[in-house]
Amino acid sequence: MSLRPAIPVTAVGAAVALLLTGCTSTKSDGNSGGKDGGVQLVSEGVLKTCTHLPYPPFQSKKGGEIVGFDVDLVDLVAEELDVKQEIVNTPFEGIETGQDFNTNKCDLAAAGMTITPERDKVMDFSTPYFDATQALITRKGKPYKEFADLKGQKFGYQKATTGGEYAKKNAPKSVELVEFEDVGLLLAAVKSGQVAAGINDNGVLYDYVKQNPDTEVTAEFDTGEQYGIGFRTGNDALREKADAVIKAAKKDGRYDKIYKKWFGTAPKSK
Repeated sequence: MSLRPAIPVTAVGAAVALLLTGCTSTKSDGNSGGKDGGVQLVSEGVLKTCTHLPYPPFQSKKGGEIVGFDVDLVDLVAEELDVKQEIVNTPFEGIETGQDFNTNKCDLAAAGMTITPERDKVMDFSTPYFDATQALITRKGKPYKEFADLKGQKFGYQKATTGGEYAKKNAPKSVELVEFEDVGLLLAAVKSGQVAAGINDNGVLYDYVKQNPDTEVTAEFDTGEQYGIGFRTGNDALREKADAVIKAAKKDGRYDKIYKKWFGTAPKSK
């Protein structure tokens, strides 16, 4: 058996030092990069927000820039963390199932997303920041004001949404339900007559009819929904920071200013 040459003590010391350095280093994708060291972000110096475009007035692309109510609200959180917000456009199904958090695609999700018991099982939510309900949209002058009026007609809904679930539970069996990947496709189908009517959150539909006077919202369904910002389960530091920012913004008037900017009026309640 041959003898191996002795390893110099200095080499051993250097190796140990390197090993210790590797054990104690922090991954670059785990640092906040901002002034609040307790908050862990996917990428240093950036607050990544998952959303699904388009969903005006909450988020949509205008002039090459993504803007909207949710964007402005999350910007307040980013400012508090001393980082920049980066929007990640992704299918809504990946957001609501929590999959986008599991793959570290984003730090939070702001997508006009209703807080539901099912979603609460796969993610954590901020304090509610917006009240919503489901509504029905048709072409102007059409006699569709409730589900019963839609017997024998095609009725559209957006995939993986509370509006879709409401339609499945309440529409008559004779109504043909048609699923769309996003709200833009749904509204285009209503406007063109591909479907007789569609269902989605009231804020989005009222914003749409302002720009499309040949359509109208003919009914609201009292579903009592509230939007929340979603977070990876257990990411308490970031969620608590967002809660504090929302609370402060409602108190000092910044929330009202953002709300009026996108909806034209002050919020009815806070």
